[in-house]
Amino acid sequence: MEYSETVIEHYTNPKNVGKIENASGIGEVGNPVCGDIMKMFIKVEKNIIVDVKFKTFGCGAAIATSSISTEMIKGKSIEEALQLKNIDVVKSLGGLPPVKLHCSVLAEEAIHEAIADYYRKEGKLTEEAIQQRCKLKDSHCEHCKTLT
Repeated sequence: MEYSETVIEHYTNPKNVGKIENASGIGEVGNPVCGDIMKMFIKVEKNIIVDVKFKTFGCGAAIATSSISTEMIKGKSIEEALQLKNIDVVKSLGGLPPVKLHCSVLAEEAIHEAIADYYRKEGKLTEEAIQQRCKLKDSHCEHCKTLT
């Protein structure tokens, strides 16, 4: 398996690692097949993600996708962050081996889950509206089937 220089950089020197105390939203997702677990923390002020951190237990690709996705949403509005797709993460990393594409899906889903948590804490949207807006899925594995 060959990784791009960007993947290696984000794996060996990940950005935004850690936890945000009193986070505006927290999202945690995992893949039971490979064991990867991602937890994203966002701090939102005036609809802007002013800080984002992650903790990931998993392979190098999982850490790299977590790292770069936090860089991609930091400073963005909630709506802009919700537009981030796993393919954007893959492109920003310079590609991933097909067997590791699920890591990019986890990163997208962790962000969506953190935003959903933020919306729940705000109490301004119904659960149905949150589900639709954040495009929450029961399992990312269905996404993986379409990517490989």
